[in-house]
Amino acid sequence: MTITGPTRRLALVAGCTLGLMSGQALAQDADRIIVLINPNSNEAATQSMAELAQDEVGDAASVEGRSNTGAPALLTTPEDMANAVPGVVAVGTEAASDPRVAALIVSAFSDPGLPELREAVDIPVFGIGEEVFHEAARDGRPFGIVTVTPDEELIESFRQKAVALGYEAQYRGVRVTPGDPTELVQDADRLDAALADAVRQSVSEDGAEAVIMGGGPLSASAIRLQPQFQQPLVIAVTAAARAAVQEIAAPD
Repeated sequence: MTITGPTRRLALVAGCTLGLMSGQALAQDADRIIVLINPNSNEAATQSMAELAQDEVGDAASVEGRSNTGAPALLTTPEDMANAVPGVVAVGTEAASDPRVAALIVSAFSDPGLPELREAVDIPVFGIGEEVFHEAARDGRPFGIVTVTPDEELIESFRQKAVALGYEAQYRGVRVTPGDPTELVQDADRLDAALADAVRQSVSEDGAEAVIMGGGPLSASAIRLQPQFQQPLVIAVTAAARAAVQEIAAPD
């Protein structure tokens, strides 16, 4: 059947309108931004974590990494975490003032500034520590943590987080790499070897069926090490990025 006259013109207008609306929707997705906040000042780590989050998010949004420039390059104690909070909140509130920013990610395993930032802004805020616990504990599986930071108070805070989130029965504790964490994270080969040993201990001695890589800067090591293990090495940055994009993609 050939469409002619007014009917044809209406069809053309409808097609153009639908095409324009589709293009606008794509443009809106492309304009959406997720800001990843590194609570420390290590710019290389910030960019690495932002790239990892972008890989997870895909075309749903753009991920921008921002560092807490007033903090040390590595946060290793509860005092470091507490001192980082004002900077995290400042970076986050400034980012949230941009209407294109749809969500924020606090990208340190202890989630410094997460509750304060949630109080300060009106957009969703995700902590990589909180989200990775949810993912590791999925389906009731037991899980452990490996990290490079030996501070006892910090390690106790991980247990407290497991309790607070309802995962105490599944929590299998923490394995810590030996040596100076600041030096270790600067040598990828040494870092990978130390983390691999810690993962083996978590699995074989503690009974973990999933192992959290306890720190945003450990994400790249987790990707490199995963082929050595049947158990999932759960990456905190990826977990938070996945949660953020699911939230902003959900219908109102």
